[in-house]
Amino acid sequence: MNSPKNRSTRRRLTAAVITVVALTASTAACSSGEGNTSAKSADGGTYTVWDPYPQFDKSSAWAKLLDSCGTEAGVKIKRTAYDTSDLTNKALLAAQQDNSADVLIVDNPVVSTLAEGGVLTTTDDNKLDTSNVEPNLLAAGQTGGKTYGTPIGANTLALYYNKEVLKAAGVDIASVKDWASLTAALAKVDKAGKKGITFSAIGTEEGSFQFLPWFWGSGAKLTELDSSEGVSALKLWSDWLKKGYAPNSVINNTQTTSWQEFTSGDYAFAENGTWQLAGAEKAGFKYGVIPVPAAKGGSAAAPTGGEFVTIPVQSETGRYATSQKLVACLTNSQNLLDTDTTLSYVAPTGEVQDKQVAADPKLEPWVDAVKAAKGRTSDDLGTKYPKISEQMWKAVQSALSGSQSPKDALSAAQDAVK
Repeated sequence: MNSPKNRSTRRRLTAAVITVVALTASTAACSSGEGNTSAKSADGGTYTVWDPYPQFDKSSAWAKLLDSCGTEAGVKIKRTAYDTSDLTNKALLAAQQDNSADVLIVDNPVVSTLAEGGVLTTTDDNKLDTSNVEPNLLAAGQTGGKTYGTPIGANTLALYYNKEVLKAAGVDIASVKDWASLTAALAKVDKAGKKGITFSAIGTEEGSFQFLPWFWGSGAKLTELDSSEGVSALKLWSDWLKKGYAPNSVINNTQTTSWQEFTSGDYAFAENGTWQLAGAEKAGFKYGVIPVPAAKGGSAAAPTGGEFVTIPVQSETGRYATSQKLVACLTNSQNLLDTDTTLSYVAPTGEVQDKQVAADPKLEPWVDAVKAAKGRTSDDLGTKYPKISEQMWKAVQSALSGSQSPKDALSAAQDAVK
């Protein structure tokens, strides 16, 4: 017979599965990775690592780093790589079967879901040192006053701009400091016969992800979607479409199709992420990057992407000490620098961020954006976030399509969340 504790844990895990499905429904699928799905090994000298990087095979620098950290800890590494949505569901199933990986690397919004489902150990339990991690990045892995891992790196959103389009329109990028000056720049670009700004407002988590810098930049909070500040953010986007400063295609744009619009060379601005840096270099025109401006100036808080390295709960608690050594190795300064360079991430510590900028000055605006960034599940939202996000993207869709005013759309969203 199952104990009451086990039944309670399984109920929490079932609820967690539902939340994870909501969070990852919009994630693009990748090919499944190497290895089999068994997390536990009969050999106590073998430690399992699950990660969301199927693009890296056995010959990659990432796989070699895992092996070298295993050697340093005196164990062998058995790695399995999954796409993001598959990984989180596999992690929940493994926890139900007491078959969790020793080290689990997951997308940061999922950490609170796994934590609330009883899947992960806290840093108090596993002795991970997170003292050097930037607090705003660490917050994505915190819930209920406890920390459940450490970030391996972060990406976020900022505004790319086409220097040639702005020059032809007579816009000095230094003048773009807030919403009013950005809108004035878009008006000049439009008058010069070019296109203003493109972004993704698709009805998925991707759309919420792109709207959040403007929402947070207005001073709004996710617990009050229909505040006057939140309405002002949605009105900003809606007005841009009405005036032709942003194309109607944003309603269906993913971040990939939005980027394709920008690389056509016709747009002055595009909201997109760190992961497009390589593409920007190949775009065929001179570009720059600035943080998304807040309504009244300064940098808006953009949402953080990137993964956390966590240690799942094990019935054999003696394994935690070695797991901690593996995570400490993966996240030491030199390995963070190498890994985050490979992943096009900004490092989670100030020391490594400084090294990244010294090596590549083009990363400076991205480091600034990450310093101002915020986890989607921060403010102790945890598993409440997916429901809030779904109503947010629905409101954005309603307002941009013209079926509801920004105020009515966000009021309906807030009612639905309640």
